[in-house]
Amino acid sequence: MEQSILLFLLYADICLIIGFYMYIRKMRKLIGFHLGMNMSMVMGGMAALLFGIILITHMPFHFTYITLLSAIIGGAVGAWFGLLIDYQTFVTGLTNGLIVGLMAPMIGTVLEMQMLFIWFLHAFFIGSLGVLFISIKRA
Repeated sequence: MEQSILLFLLYADICLIIGFYMYIRKMRKLIGFHLGMNMSMVMGGMAALLFGIILITHMPFHFTYITLLSAIIGGAVGAWFGLLIDYQTFVTGLTNGLIVGLMAPMIGTVLEMQMLFIWFLHAFFIGSLGVLFISIKRA
């Protein structure tokens, strides 16, 4: 049961990230340089953190592969969001996603109550998306 919840959360994260990207793509002319940089850092870091912790909880004996995968996913998502603004934002999102992706499986292996932390992390992710939506509306 717990494994299917983890896979559903992973699917929901992918859908949220793609949906937010499509929203940002329509609004990118209104987004300034600083907001774009913060947006790429948040999305790259959160994607790497969510994927790294969920995957290491789902498959705990594949530490090296999950570390590489979460770093690649975090870097790709950060770069993907950064490319909407400019090259400097691209580099910032890429770097932040890679660094968080390298650390996320380490956090996932030392957790004692993993499901509680994963739910907390998703609440934090939804809250971050809400703050970004409000910031874009005010921009």
